Amino acid sequence: MLPKRIAIVAVDQIGHEEVKDNNLRDVCYESMKGLLNKINIKRDDLGSIVSASSDYWQGISCSNSVYYDAVGAYLKNSSKVEEDGASAFMYGMLRVLSGHFDTVAIHAITKSSEVPDHKVLTSMYGDPFFTRPFGLDDISAAALQANLYMTRYGISEEQIAKIAVKNLRNALNNPYSHRSGNYTIEDIVTSAMAAYPIRSLDCPPQSDGVCSVLLASAEKARELTDNPVWVKGLCWGTDHSFIGDRDLLNTELANVAQKAYEMAGITNPKNEIQVAEICSPYSFQELMYCEQLGFCNEGDGGRLSENGTIEMTGELPVNPSGGVTATNPYVARGLIRVVEAALQVMGSAESRQVPNVTNALAHSAHGFGGQLHSVIILGK
Repeated sequence: MLPKRIAIVAVDQIGHEEVKDNNLRDVCYESMKGLLNKINIKRDDLGSIVSASSDYWQGISCSNSVYYDAVGAYLKNSSKVEEDGASAFMYGMLRVLSGHFDTVAIHAITKSSEVPDHKVLTSMYGDPFFTRPFGLDDISAAALQANLYMTRYGISEEQIAKIAVKNLRNALNNPYSHRSGNYTIEDIVTSAMAAYPIRSLDCPPQSDGVCSVLLASAEKARELTDNPVWVKGLCWGTDHSFIGDRDLLNTELANVAQKAYEMAGITNPKNEIQVAEICSPYSFQELMYCEQLGFCNEGDGGRLSENGTIEMTGELPVNPSGGVTATNPYVARGLIRVVEAALQVMGSAESRQVPNVTNALAHSAHGFGGQLHSVIILGK
């Protein structure tokens, strides 16, 4: 278990449409202001600020320098985490655990509408001498993974399509979503081929988004709110840099999840977790990650798709927000999973609320085929 109790006391997010139509600095300011207003504190009350953005995804060096004062970081103890919003959350946790800060605000921003195509940007993740020259990017890496997964376990295109149908339908209840709708399996499997066997409606959109989370020590949390969300367990891990050195169906997620469960005292995740927000950019990955999170046996992800277990009304709802299928601000999406999981525990997820949530799981994946995974267990 964690050496100190730490809670999420407030969250805030701004969706694609509002971020797209506004200045980056303005939406960063509005998100942080919204966060502080929820618990009626001021910038001066913040101990530290950790922000996640990306020089690639913002198109400038030192990307945080553009908006740092807008999130209240001027003359504050603050840091930037490159790329993954969930990693910024981990860093913020360490700051509270250090004992030096009672409150830490976590912030993440991506404005995909102002940068090149995701294929161009993710191709930069490859090694410049051995990987990048042959055009590997996020979707082609996922296509290799999908082919292997479907072949090894007999997963059908229809089982995968049901995930896209579910998530896009769930997104109708999410006011922050970028893409949503009542699609059919036929709509998904006849949509344009993006990278075999992945269809265009199995792929995430290129989204804008910003979100913020406020962490507090146990003592401070009790002062700030009567509805804290406790961080019960967390872990993160990364795999080999070279995709050819990895088993794409045996990611670090299983190890990361097991350590997070042990910290949280969870022995049967399928029965003890009431809702999961999984970062699965491509539909097939939700099935694969459910297996590695221990929600079913290896290779049985297709059954979860068919038997309704992970539907909103199922035994273990997955991505009631619509997940990354619906909204994909690349750097912010991991922290958005934390925000959505926290809202579920707070009972504040509005029309996407799952009943009686006492434990929620937030997951983030980053890099080719899920090179980096983070798992955070939140609870009452």
